[in-house]
Amino acid sequence: MTDNKHTILITGAAGFIGFHTSKALLERGNRIIGIDNLNTYYDVSLKKARLAQLISYDNFAFYHENINNLGALQKIFSQNHIDKICNLAAQAGVRYSIENPFTYQESNIKGFLNLLEMARRFPVHNFVFASSSSVYGNNTKLPFSVEDNVDTPISLYAATKRSDELMAFTYSHLYNIPLTGLRYFTVYGPWGRPDMALFIFTRAILDERPIDIYNFGKMKRDFTYIDDIVDGTISSLNNPFKYELFNLGNSKTVQLMDLITLIEEELEIEAKKNFLPLQPGDVPETYADIEKTKKMLGFNPKTSIKTGIRKFIDWYRDYYKIIVTIQPPRHKDPKRR
Repeated sequence: MTDNKHTILITGAAGFIGFHTSKALLERGNRIIGIDNLNTYYDVSLKKARLAQLISYDNFAFYHENINNLGALQKIFSQNHIDKICNLAAQAGVRYSIENPFTYQESNIKGFLNLLEMARRFPVHNFVFASSSSVYGNNTKLPFSVEDNVDTPISLYAATKRSDELMAFTYSHLYNIPLTGLRYFTVYGPWGRPDMALFIFTRAILDERPIDIYNFGKMKRDFTYIDDIVDGTISSLNNPFKYELFNLGNSKTVQLMDLITLIEEELEIEAKKNFLPLQPGDVPETYADIEKTKKMLGFNPKTSIKTGIRKFIDWYRDYYKIIVTIQPPRHKDPKRR
């Protein structure tokens, strides 16, 4: 059962997971305070389109702010009686972290610390935050368990997420704040991020451009559909713990080449393929052990990769057709933005 009539702060509310989580909680009668800085890491119009849906709810309030601005957060917390925090704001992207390291320090470290301070000064019933499967680095023991050692991250993004987990433990210990970290595994689905493989491949295939396939196609990922991620996130919000970490994954690995085949079948177009070596910071395989998550959160992912890809591509075709119709006449090809 989902708790109703709580005021929940969701950071990164215009982001992929933040949007879907906010929408699900709004429909259950919760009041949502959304924060997002609407940065330009990827297409801001997509973020604004998500936000436009959320703003249509009477029980949604939005603040265009950055979580690394402590003064802005203090004002938001003092103006709203916030029961729970769901921190889904972060600078995402393994590869981007190699080129822009300080962006990750500002958002993922300083921003997260600011929110921990807010939870200390304005006590909340629960604080749930997004971690990442990237914290497992090059662990060779599969599937990845939250009991595994994760002290050797191979990207700065992963290092910041592991740092968040450690800071959360400290604040839980010192100030008795209930804190739960969710290690998300390759989330995909409608309204997804344009820097993720499914989005990149779909766009390139429709545009008749070659797709870059890293590690010569020998990648495996635990693709997890957005609705399953939202179910796990909400369950975590409804079940406070002193301090816990959970994997949120589908607990099934998919070969990259199999993913591409499913996209090709759905689009009825064969991809032009450009095979490349493994990129710095990437890992060859991710695979979630979710036994603890099942037991303690009742987590049960239901969406198959075939169904999830179909739903994403249906959304993609619909969304970009709508976008084209409201743009100037020179943009006539619905396959292009």
